[in-house]
Amino acid sequence: MGANPSAESIGSHRALLAIGANLGDRDATMRSALASLESDGVLRLIRRSAWYETAPVGGPPGQPPFLNGAAVVETKHDALSLMALLLECEKSHGRQRSAKDGPRTLDLDLLLFENEIIDHPSLIIPHPRMESRRFVLVPAAEIASNWVHPVIGKTLGDLLTTLDGMSPWGPSPGLELSGKTAMVTGASSGIGLAIAEELAQAGARVIIHGRNEELLAKVCHQLGKNHRFIVEDLSIIGSGSRLAANALKMAPSIDIWIHNAGADILTGEMKNADFYRKLALLTQVDLVSCIEATRAIGESFKHRGHGAIVTIGWDQADTGMEGDSGQLFGAVKGGVMAFSKALAMSLAPYVRVNCVAPGWIKTAWGDHASTAWQERVLHETPLGRWGTPADIARCTRFLCGPNSSFITGQVIQVNGGAVR
Repeated sequence: MGANPSAESIGSHRALLAIGANLGDRDATMRSALASLESDGVLRLIRRSAWYETAPVGGPPGQPPFLNGAAVVETKHDALSLMALLLECEKSHGRQRSAKDGPRTLDLDLLLFENEIIDHPSLIIPHPRMESRRFVLVPAAEIASNWVHPVIGKTLGDLLTTLDGMSPWGPSPGLELSGKTAMVTGASSGIGLAIAEELAQAGARVIIHGRNEELLAKVCHQLGKNHRFIVEDLSIIGSGSRLAANALKMAPSIDIWIHNAGADILTGEMKNADFYRKLALLTQVDLVSCIEATRAIGESFKHRGHGAIVTIGWDQADTGMEGDSGQLFGAVKGGVMAFSKALAMSLAPYVRVNCVAPGWIKTAWGDHASTAWQERVLHETPLGRWGTPADIARCTRFLCGPNSSFITGQVIQVNGGAVR
C-alpha cells in the first residue's frame, strides 16, 4: 500500500483495533493510549470512531459502564508482535487482570489484521465473537464498514445489519450521506454545481473546487453552513496531486471524491483554438489531473478502509462520434473511463470507484446549440429530451451512498437510453 499523503509511512499492514475502558477518566485514557502507541512508533492512526457508552457484558456485577470505540491503524509489526505491544500499552495505563471480564482502565483488542486468519495460543484473528457483539461492531462499522470478515465473508456493515435484524428495503431518501465529507471538483457551475447541491441535500459536508475564488465563495454561501472551497488551476502540471494533498489537509476524513472538473473547449477563448492545443488542455485537465488526484485520494481511502470515487466520462467515447470534438472527447474521456475501471480493481474491496458517462446534457454549450443540434439530440435520445445537470447529480448521489455498496468498476451511462 502507498503512504498516507500526510505523513511518512510507518509500515504496510492495516489493522482494526477495539478500544475500551470503564475505570477512571475513560476518555482521557483511551485517547492517551492511541497517542502513546503512535508516538512510540508502534502504529499510525488512520481513523478512529466515536466513543460509545455501553453496559458491561459479563464479569462481576455492579461494574460501571464502558466507553467503547474502534480504530483503523497502520503498522510495521506482524499481528503477534502488535498484540504484545498492545498488552504493554494496557499495562502502562494501569490495566490489572484480577477477574475475568472485570473492570479495567484500558482494554485493547486486535479485531482484524489485513485479511489474515490466525489461530495461535496467544491470539485469534478475527477476534472471537466480534460479529455477535454490538458494542464492537457499531464503532468498527462506523470506520470500516466495507472491511470483509475473512471467516464469515461479509462486510462489517452487513454483519451489523444482521445483528440488528434490520436491513434497508428500497431507496433511502433523505440524509443518507449525513456525517460524510465529499469533495467535488469543477463545482462552480453546471454539472459540478448540481452534484455539490445534491450531495449537500443528502446530508454531506461538501468541499467544492474551481478556479474562481469569488464564485466559489458565492456557491458555498448558497449551499449553507459547513461547506468549504479550494482554488486550484488543473491546467497546470502536478495540480491534481496538489489538489488532493490540500483537500486532505483541509479535511483528513474525506469520504467521497467526485472528479468532475473538465476543460471547456466548446465555448469561450478555447472555442477557436487549433485541434492540438485543445487536445493538450483536455488531456491535462480532464485526464491527467483526474489520474493524479484520484490515485492519491484512493490510497488515503484505502488506508482508512472505505471511500467512494466517481469520475465523469462520456457516453460516445464507447461508440464514437464524427468530427474534431468526437475525436478529442473520445480519446480523453475514453481514457478516464478505462482508468476508472483499473483504479476500481486496484482499490477493491475497500474503496468503490465508478464513472458516470453523460449523454446530451444541457449545459452552457447546449443552451446555445444550433437548431440542427437541438434536433439531433432529440432524435438520438429515446426519452425525447436533453439531459440536465440534475440527472447526472442524482446518479452520482446514488453511487456515493449505501444503496450502491455492491457496485464498483462500472461506467454508468446517463443518456436517456441513447443507442448509436
